Amino acid sequence: MLTVLRMLAAPGVAVMFLYFTRPWADWFALILFVVAAVTDYFDGYLARLWKQESKFGAMLDPIADKAMVVIALLVITGFSGMNPWILLPATIILFREVFVSGLREFLGADAGKLKVTKLAKYKTTAQMIAIAVLFGSQIFEHNFGMNIFGMDAAMVRSVLDGRTEDVNGIGWMYQGMMWFFVLGVALLWIAAILTLVTGIDYFRKALPHLRDEEGA
Repeated sequence: MLTVLRMLAAPGVAVMFLYFTRPWADWFALILFVVAAVTDYFDGYLARLWKQESKFGAMLDPIADKAMVVIALLVITGFSGMNPWILLPATIILFREVFVSGLREFLGADAGKLKVTKLAKYKTTAQMIAIAVLFGSQIFEHNFGMNIFGMDAAMVRSVLDGRTEDVNGIGWMYQGMMWFFVLGVALLWIAAILTLVTGIDYFRKALPHLRDEEGA
């Protein structure tokens, strides 16, 4: 049930921006994503504790994780204005997920030999945290933009430098936006590197099953 709910939550992150205005859409998307990510841990923990592991759950669990990450990255990349610091690691993550999924599909019955490693679990955790932090950055960014509406660049700079009284609190909004963005991007790059390493590891393990038999 938790896996199915997480699967439904994946497109829900994008749907939030269709039915709600910002920053409410950002908040709802963030909450939905975090709740779904937390259930990922309890999903596996309860399945092992209650001995309720199933083939259906084993099949759907990685799909739900990938759907959550892919859809959330599409939303973040879109709202970031195709920022290259986000676009490049997001591209690496999306490429790896598609590549490994295609590899598993090609291997068929032998795909079970490509077991999920601890490093792959760390990769998923890093992705989830990075995406949550970047959603937080978008909340700060939107509020900052709304509160400087009508102010010219010189006035904004004066307030941020402390030369003009900060009546709208844009100083802490700007700091929050920058800190969350830098932290989120750093975590996303870490996730991208882990994603690339685990993808290469899966490909290396699959190589014996990809070679044509000689003398056939």
